Amino acid sequence: MPGVILGFVPEPLSVPLDDILPSHRTPAGISTTRKFRQIISSISEVGLIEPLSVTAADEQSRKYTLLDGHLRLVALRELGRTEAMCLVATDDEAYTYNNRLNRLATVQEHFMIRRAIERGVSPTRLAKALDVKVDQIAAKVTLLDGLCPEAINLLRDQQFSTSLTRLLRKMKPTRQVECVELMLAANSITSSYATALLLATPPDRLVDGRRPPRAAGMSEDQIAKMEHEMGNLQGQYKLVEQTYGQDVLNLVLARGYLARLLENPSVLRYLNDYQPELLREFESILNITSLND
Repeated sequence: MPGVILGFVPEPLSVPLDDILPSHRTPAGISTTRKFRQIISSISEVGLIEPLSVTAADEQSRKYTLLDGHLRLVALRELGRTEAMCLVATDDEAYTYNNRLNRLATVQEHFMIRRAIERGVSPTRLAKALDVKVDQIAAKVTLLDGLCPEAINLLRDQQFSTSLTRLLRKMKPTRQVECVELMLAANSITSSYATALLLATPPDRLVDGRRPPRAAGMSEDQIAKMEHEMGNLQGQYKLVEQTYGQDVLNLVLARGYLARLLENPSVLRYLNDYQPELLREFESILNITSLND
């Protein structure tokens, strides 16, 4: 069996800041945001907890391209630092980090805080550095307790409140995964949505086997209806998930066929004269540059 290929060189490397090239421009005004000031305060108080992520040095320029940690890089420069600890990627995986730039995912923040505490930084000092209350640090430390690995993996690049995982841990692992998938599909990683999903969860899929107290103003019939609708939505999500690959392939083939069809002058002239609306629809399909548009 082949060994596991590591995405990064295991040991961090100290790299001069002048040798680190950002992979994108930092938005104007970022230095005035609360998140940036927290990073500044954190680095000043306890140092750089999370190393920057960079590509291997370019053979000619000997410069490193930054993959993850743009705000930390700006903060280090503002603090007058000259070097930073970096994890060097074994391959150019910049695309992996595009959706994480300029923000710190909640799971990533959890691991940063855990590492700081393991290194001897007190919760009180961390709370001061991050400008939050001590009980919030405690909640962030236990953020993932009771969550199954699959649910954690789905949430790894998301931002959410600590109350969301408090709701999820009341469910059994398979239900946790289902609920996170539904929240991601709806683009609503919120405690209110998680509460609705919890109320619609059958007792046998809850950790303690008991349905939580119903929300004020909700009858048993309303909860049963919501449970039924959530079940239907989950079924629809699974169906889309199963057919997504084939649907994409069909769309690619159809787009290629339309392109060849409209290359025929006679067909193009006929559509333009007798079916202009259909022609516009065909052209809009051909103008799609990404299946995410």
